[in-house]
Order: sequence, then C-alpha cells, then structure tokens
Amino acid sequence: MNALAARRRHPAAIAVLLMIGLFLTGAVYAAVAPEPADATSLALPAQSVEEGKALFRANCASCHGLNAQGRPTGNGNQIAGPPLAGVGAAAVDFQVGTGRMPMTQPGVQASRSESVKFSDEEIAAMGAYIASLAPGPAVPDAEAVDPTKGDPARGGQIFRVNCAMCHNFAGSGGALTRGKYAPSLRDVTGKHVYEAMVTGPQSMPVFNNANITPEDKRNVIAFLTTIDQEKAPGGMTLGSLGPVTEGLFAWVFGLGILVGCAVWLGSKAA
Repeated sequence: MNALAARRRHPAAIAVLLMIGLFLTGAVYAAVAPEPADATSLALPAQSVEEGKALFRANCASCHGLNAQGRPTGNGNQIAGPPLAGVGAAAVDFQVGTGRMPMTQPGVQASRSESVKFSDEEIAAMGAYIASLAPGPAVPDAEAVDPTKGDPARGGQIFRVNCAMCHNFAGSGGALTRGKYAPSLRDVTGKHVYEAMVTGPQSMPVFNNANITPEDKRNVIAFLTTIDQEKAPGGMTLGSLGPVTEGLFAWVFGLGILVGCAVWLGSKAA
C-alpha cells in the first residue's frame, strides 16, 4: 500500500494523467464532431486537379498567387486577390461561371457578365484544384437546386427576412456603401443562387446549413423562380425598385402633364 501511495504522489503522475485526459478528449471529439457544411470529402481525380492547377496558374495566379495563397497590392494594406484555400469548388463555379472572374478591370466589385471565359469542364477542373487545397463548399447537385421540389411560400418568408434588405423585395438588387451593390437575382440559375448562399461572395454573408438548411435554400430558389415566371398584374413594374422609382415616375410624368395642361389652357385663354 505504501508503494502504491508513493507512485500516486510521484511528480510524473500528474503529467501522465493530463496526457491521458487530452488523448481521450481528442478521441471523443474526433468521433462526435460534425463535418464542415458541404465540405468536399470525396477523392478528386488527379488529372482534373492537375488540369485545374495549370489553368489557375495561367489565368488566376497573377492576383491570387501561384499556390492560391493570396497576393497583396503594392502598398501592402489591401489584398489584390484573397487566399482561396477553403473556399471550395462552389466559390470557383460561382465566380467563374457567372463571368465575374477573371475580372476585366480593377474595381470595388466584380460584376456579373454573360461572357464566360472558360468551359464547364475547365471550371470544374479549377474547382477540383481549389477543393484539393482545403475542404470547402462543393457544387450542389441538381436535386438540391430543383425549384419544383421547393416551397415558394416558405422561400419567400426566408428571403424577406434574410435577403430583401439588400437584394430588394423582388430580388431586383440595391445599392450598398462605398460603390458596392447587391446584384439583381432575376434570371439567375438556382445553382448560382445556392453557391452564393454557401460561399458569401463580395459583401454577402455566408449562409451555411446552420443558418439556412439545404431544404430552405431550395425553397428560396423556388421563390426566386416564381418571381421570374410570374407576370406583373399591375402593369409596368418600373424595375420593381419600390416607391423611389414610382414616386419619380409620378413627379416627372404627373407634373409634366399638369404643366402641359396649364400651358395649353393659358394659350387658349390668350
């Protein structure tokens, strides 16, 4: 008994107990910790990764660095191209697939363009390369963005709570600070809407699965699809920009008509 008590009081006993506790804590956490939302976990084809790496270095490395580590501007206070490790294939598919990247000229925000420089296969290869650097959001499958399987009414509620303050109640976009803006969501594919939610491009926050579930993301896509397809029962929408454009229309045309009537009446009286 005395020998056992002596071993318990040995100075190394505390260190051993701490090591055992840390090991058990790490093992339990690794077993129960959730995987990152939409993380790319499947093995990527080596050929696609190499093709994507070559395309990236030829077209993107001048801003994002040879290894996608990011590159600062000359003054060192700003980032010419942010680091891309962890953004996932979804960010590549969104930025390149919408024509925002590569940027045609420097600016406060990359604009959507109908002129997409790369093919779908090339975009997928670049996405595979970026996904190989670190886990990140993957490109959603067709079922995840199918508007026919979503609930537009539920999607409208989510959109008005989380998105309308920037993108407008009808998804027509709106102005932000310092020359930035929330782009219009009209006629945007469901895949790109989903990718924007999970990657948070430009000034947009990230809506991961803890914020908005995959089902509710599909509901938002269904709502936006309904807006694109429905006709305007009230006639001219004036861009669906709200009371500003409607008031401007009333002032310009309404007052213009009144002034014209006053001039006509004055000329008749004379």
